[in-house]
Amino acid sequence: MPLAQKLRAFLDANFVEYKHTVHPIAYTACQVASAEHLPTREVAKSIVIFADAEYHLAVVPANRLVDFQEVRAALGFKHARLATEEELSHLFPDCEVGAMPPLGNLYGVAVYLDSGLAAEEIIAFNGGTHRDVVHMKTADFRRLVHPQVVPIACEVLMGHGW
Repeated sequence: MPLAQKLRAFLDANFVEYKHTVHPIAYTACQVASAEHLPTREVAKSIVIFADAEYHLAVVPANRLVDFQEVRAALGFKHARLATEEELSHLFPDCEVGAMPPLGNLYGVAVYLDSGLAAEEIIAFNGGTHRDVVHMKTADFRRLVHPQVVPIACEVLMGHGW
């Protein structure tokens, strides 16, 4: 499956400058960053959340985790959980499961961009597969997607293994 046609058409129709790259299969955002030789803070991972009877897309840097306590507090949700793989396949039918781009507006899903990632000049993200990556200016991403910018991610704490 190549770069999602819906994604390519949307970017081209909006005259966005972007670069499309292809790398060996990478299933995590940190693996994508490594394959693309990018800092993890520039690589976005798309986390689909089911909260208050609706789906929402949290976009956070590869080196951070979604903080569900922050999500509930910042967005006023009573309950929030990760979407299942089955739900993802229905929401993003033209994408490999887990490789959906963070352009929720193409799929009718509200987008919340972590404030840390919003501050980066460049954003890179999966283009519908575990091999295709789109690189663009974060300002262009924000102009196209109109995400709500909120602090919803936390640092990944490494255990000492004691």
